[in-house]
Amino acid sequence: VFAVNGFLRVATGLDIGLSTKCVVIPKEMGMCHKTGYSEMRLPNLMGHTSMAEVIQKSTTWQHLVHTDCHPHVRTFLCSLFAPICLDTFIHPCRSMCLAVRESCAPVLLCHGHPWPASLDCNRFPGDEDMCLAPLTKDYKYLHKVLPKPTCQTCPAVEEFFTHKRVLEVFCDSNFAVKVKLSKKRTASEDQEYNIECQVEFISQGSLLPYETQSMIQQWLLINEKCIERMTPTHRPMVYLLVGNIEEGIILVNQVYRWQRKDSQLTLATQKWRYHKCL
Repeated sequence: VFAVNGFLRVATGLDIGLSTKCVVIPKEMGMCHKTGYSEMRLPNLMGHTSMAEVIQKSTTWQHLVHTDCHPHVRTFLCSLFAPICLDTFIHPCRSMCLAVRESCAPVLLCHGHPWPASLDCNRFPGDEDMCLAPLTKDYKYLHKVLPKPTCQTCPAVEEFFTHKRVLEVFCDSNFAVKVKLSKKRTASEDQEYNIECQVEFISQGSLLPYETQSMIQQWLLINEKCIERMTPTHRPMVYLLVGNIEEGIILVNQVYRWQRKDSQLTLATQKWRYHKCL
């Protein structure tokens, strides 16, 4: 089943004619492999005429997709870079572009890139035309709205501390997550990371451990400069990220280096279960 059936608004589309062809979405375009279809139109809606150009231009966007900055970021980008093979080109609606831009432009800025002119939302059709529209407003009531990570200054990594000081910090915090980071060895120049998370505690009522793990992974992907600083070599590094959730935003306030030879963090997390905050 075509994954974006629910997005389609029926009206008249743009005839493709004989100038485009259907090709298999290449393995290098991992971000478009979970969209529910396996073939794309070439040239695409970005005007790329060769598969080499499509791969080169789309790979710079894969990182944004991994950050999950918006529920429709994958659908939006793949409708442009790898449009589905139908009798007409289906553009994303302007409303989808605006929704994705609102959530994802700050993430791009965090990485030093403005929202590109090639994705100017005014170039896309209004919702009354045939286009991919965002899901209805009921979506947020059917799905739990989780706190969002944000672009922030990377806290200094603390290496010298006592378990008593750490417990004081825990008392002022909503969460503590143990994170194991390592660089992936990839053929491309783009740096990718393995991120493993283990929740030590959450004090925000309705949050579940797997949700908190996923939010911290997202925070690290958005604040990539922080990961770069925390992984100077290919050797895996372990940290404790401690922070707060304020008005639906996740803020990491403390980063502790978790070294095997140093038992202060282990002691703090063990004592925390019975600790009474002042």
